[in-house]
Amino acid sequence: MGNQNVTIILVHGAWGDGSHWRHVITNLHAEGYTVRSVQNPLTSAEDDIQKTKDLIDLQAGKVILVGHSYGGAVISAAGHHEKVAGLVYIAAFAPDKGESLGGIFGRREPPSGAANLVPDEKGFLWIKYDKFHESFAQDLDEKDAIAMSLAQKPTHGSIFAAEAGEPAWKTKPSWYQVSDNDHMIPPVTQQEMAERINARKIIHLEASHASLATHPNEITALIKEAVEAIS
Repeated sequence: MGNQNVTIILVHGAWGDGSHWRHVITNLHAEGYTVRSVQNPLTSAEDDIQKTKDLIDLQAGKVILVGHSYGGAVISAAGHHEKVAGLVYIAAFAPDKGESLGGIFGRREPPSGAANLVPDEKGFLWIKYDKFHESFAQDLDEKDAIAMSLAQKPTHGSIFAAEAGEPAWKTKPSWYQVSDNDHMIPPVTQQEMAERINARKIIHLEASHASLATHPNEITALIKEAVEAIS
């Protein structure tokens, strides 16, 4: 059974919440791993990093952080916590110091999903409800995609402008999963980030941006490999 001395903390990304990890959670829990999934407010990068650190504080022993999408930027910052022993990036941003997510997007043609983002009057961004499936999770069962779309958590625009601090991936071991059919973060950009962080292992999945929901078994295996490596 799983390693009880390491807590796996799953960090969701933009337009999602902790339940996006539900299949990964049940996989890891069934195998005896200690797993927690943070609920970040998506109100600012600072708020999300603090909420993740608060959950790390509550754990005994070592922690592995697993970030999906924008959650990769959160774990890159929160990963400096002394309990954190490794970082796993799932189709995720891994910004370097001074970089913003908007700046990383600006390196190449915007992915097709970017056209389906709409701001509200309070500065939060939404994915158009009828475009969520094709933008975020085109390989997900339609019923699940509808639930994900209609329960989406809006993400404050300031998050994409915030400049990253010194990232934890420079000092902690990391792993990376690239989604080769991603419509939210270009796969080429993901590959570049995976190489730049010097990931110990890079896996490619024929997956949408929602690889955590559509390929939970492969992602579970990558997380378990990271846990074993730091144990």
